[in-house]
Amino acid sequence: MQTTFSEAQLRDPAIARSNEVLRACVHCGFCTATCPTYAVLGDELDSPRGRIYLIKDMLESGRAADEKTVKHIDRCLSCLACMTTCPSGVHYMHLVDHARAHIEATYRRPLMDRLLRWVLARVLPHPTRFRLALLGAKIGRPFAFLMPDARLKAMLAMAPRRIPPVSRNDDPQVFPAQGARRMRVALMTGCAQRALNTDINDATIRLLTRLGCEVVIARGAGCCGALTHHMGREAESHASAAANIRAWAAEAREGGLDAVVINTSGCGTTVKDYGHMFRNDSALARDAAMVSGLARDVSEVLADLQPQGHVPHPLRVAYHAACSLQHGQKIKATPKDLLKRAGFDVLEPANSHLCCGSAGTYNLLQPEISAELKRRKVATLNVLTPDVIAAGNIGCMMQIGSGTDVPVVHTVELLDWANGGPKPAALAD
Repeated sequence: MQTTFSEAQLRDPAIARSNEVLRACVHCGFCTATCPTYAVLGDELDSPRGRIYLIKDMLESGRAADEKTVKHIDRCLSCLACMTTCPSGVHYMHLVDHARAHIEATYRRPLMDRLLRWVLARVLPHPTRFRLALLGAKIGRPFAFLMPDARLKAMLAMAPRRIPPVSRNDDPQVFPAQGARRMRVALMTGCAQRALNTDINDATIRLLTRLGCEVVIARGAGCCGALTHHMGREAESHASAAANIRAWAAEAREGGLDAVVINTSGCGTTVKDYGHMFRNDSALARDAAMVSGLARDVSEVLADLQPQGHVPHPLRVAYHAACSLQHGQKIKATPKDLLKRAGFDVLEPANSHLCCGSAGTYNLLQPEISAELKRRKVATLNVLTPDVIAAGNIGCMMQIGSGTDVPVVHTVELLDWANGGPKPAALAD
């Protein structure tokens, strides 16, 4: 794609990067075949190619974002299926992230939009605040029909039936390896996951220590910044990311780290991009690149550790491939291979490349499109008649779980069970 940015514009590192991405696009349209929003809406502007045209026009002209551009960029899930499909290697993620930051800086949203986004940015990345919000949502759920905005109804519907008690395993500490130490890793405990489902981190710690890992919960680490990053709120997202970089870099220097283990794939995609996010930050660039290099999904670490356990009771497991794992991190076979090796009968749904509609805050900000994507995803999973659905991302688990009676668990919970841990609570209900 030909671009016409001026030399002055290209001195901005963000513009220079977007120019590289735009020039890689050859207008082929392969991305439209795998774009979930294009599949649902059928509008060219709700496809990656259409959004690329809108972003190019906005950035080249240097103008403020307009309502039309904002509408179609907001509808993007950032599922990154287009990046898997693209034969030209267009790095759409960096381009749409830049567009969102530009929108946030130049476009004044309607009052309700501003309020909703402000609340989400102030609540979701903070586990204690999020717990209180979930409790409020449970209380308010019977009155959802009174809400004038579908997004408010979606927020009330988000609360799980049971809000788990706080897990003290998420506090800063060190869990020693059982037996000879094979690795020393930092576990990212996250933010929303700590409020929604504490079983995931607990299972991860049990499994890793049983396999010879010393597991560190680093002081000062918290939200990865993805939730605010995808809303274009760069200052907030970079502050969260910087805190993690400092915390994990300190651990790496003091005690050494073989990996930063992440069991929420949406976070993993962002942490692996810290090196790019801070590439021009003289104070943090080096440590950010180091942290990105250490960041690994829990399935990648387990593939190296080669757990030998076998599930006590064979189950039919429908595996849902989170977009951030299969498209964002290019991890596709590893989780399924681990489950098969542990004795599970692994089933894969049709159109497994398509998003379930969760996508961070997307199910709250775009509830109608999200609900249709959930309906389609749940239908492809239910038709497999599984005993359980497994996924590697808490957002997907909540989204799919709200649309099916089949238990939904994290992949690591099943692997922990197969290797001497307790049966996942969702299967015991």
